[in-house]
Amino acid sequence: MSAPAIESGELRDAVAAVLRDRVTPEVLEAAERDGWAAGVWEPLADGGFAAVSVTEAAGGSGGSVAQACAVLEAVGAAAVPVPAAETGLLAGRLLASADLELPDGALSTTSSPGLALGSGGLAGAVARVPWARAVSALALLADGPDGPVVVLVDPGAARITPGRNLAGEPRDHVDLDGVRPLVTAPAPPDAGVELRRRGALSRAALVAGACRAVMDLTVRYTGERVQFGRPVSAFPAVATHLVRIAEQAETVAMAARSAAANAGEEGEPAPLDVAAAAVVASEAAGAVAAAAHQATGAMGMTREFALGALTRRLWSWRDEWGGGRVWAADLGRSLAAGGADAFWPTLSRGLVIP
Repeated sequence: MSAPAIESGELRDAVAAVLRDRVTPEVLEAAERDGWAAGVWEPLADGGFAAVSVTEAAGGSGGSVAQACAVLEAVGAAAVPVPAAETGLLAGRLLASADLELPDGALSTTSSPGLALGSGGLAGAVARVPWARAVSALALLADGPDGPVVVLVDPGAARITPGRNLAGEPRDHVDLDGVRPLVTAPAPPDAGVELRRRGALSRAALVAGACRAVMDLTVRYTGERVQFGRPVSAFPAVATHLVRIAEQAETVAMAARSAAANAGEEGEPAPLDVAAAAVVASEAAGAVAAAAHQATGAMGMTREFALGALTRRLWSWRDEWGGGRVWAADLGRSLAAGGADAFWPTLSRGLVIP
């Protein structure tokens, strides 16, 4: 697949079509038990979708941050339990920024403060690494003797303590003391800052996709369920919840898509754009989940209904890579630093909304 030749909307639809019949309730249940979704990763990887936004020279599919986020919206809508965000937009771009090629297989990464590289190998541990036990390699930042370095690590050489988030997705503790990296390279300036921003944007895109799926599911259920001779969606209280869900789903999609599109063809997302998208995503995740469970009542709480798989991911993803409060503080500091004269121009500047 050549990502640059495909519009973001077409890419989102293509990924949704690949996932539609593969991510079933049975697959999600098995993934929560086993830590991996068999039969889901392969079509994503084979189609090149997992490596969108990573240059072809580094072994990726090419394309922009906006296209990668379009993929993640479809992944979020399907509640796909595989490291789609980590492999391309996060770890893949981190490796490519250090002129390293992507290895075969799924990748993962996360913030790794305190990790150091010396003559005896790595020293330190990394907490809550997505799918560490299941991926082929970890791409991390470490402090080397001459400055920050990007390291590629075989997770099989590390000591991994399994963990999970609220949605049952693996978030593992990885002890790397004495582990020698497979490859190392000097990290470019601001690599850690840019990784954090992409991480937050990836979660905003996933949340946007899941919110849209929650909206579709809730509208369909409340339209089909009849009480007192009419659909429950016709009752004002339920209709209010549906409007709330639709408003929030549209808002977070706009925020995530704008932040991604403003990065341009090969650039990185801007600090203010990411902070705004992360704050909006955190708010939307809570509001959409609450309104959907109110509208669907007891049915929404059952394991048999798909709503729970989506809302548990909303609650999990909104807190990763900083969470709403951290990014709200960043957003406030950025606006305050610009001064009063820049406040309105900053808020009202033009945005690219694909």
